[in-house]
Amino acid sequence: MTSISETKKCLFCTKPLRGRADKKFCDDGCRNSYNNQQKSKSGYSNYVRNIYNTLFKNRRILEQILPSNEDIIRINLDKLILKGYVFKYHTHTYTNQKGSIYYYCFDYGYLPLENNWFLIVRRKEG
Repeated sequence: MTSISETKKCLFCTKPLRGRADKKFCDDGCRNSYNNQQKSKSGYSNYVRNIYNTLFKNRRILEQILPSNEDIIRINLDKLILKGYVFKYHTHTYTNQKGSIYYYCFDYGYLPLENNWFLIVRRKEG
């Protein structure tokens, strides 16, 4: 516990802190710099960051394709590629009772169909 006579310092730049008792950084810039520094020390490499960003981009593409009032939609491979979808990365798979494998990026997924068509789906809550 910090005594009243002790002045807390920013974890990144070590300037004295003013404000809340649990404050750790003097501003958002120091907080971001500190967290980026911690990530680089922990092995959070560009490789991992790029995969993570690709997964989120894939999810965003699927979300944009599937209207909010629809449960499923069909789309051609060419349109997915044109939007920048990267098939190499997904978060998980789901195999239904018929043995069909759905590939998911978080809560959105696709099922490969015949003739370069794909069924885009949204995971149901619950």
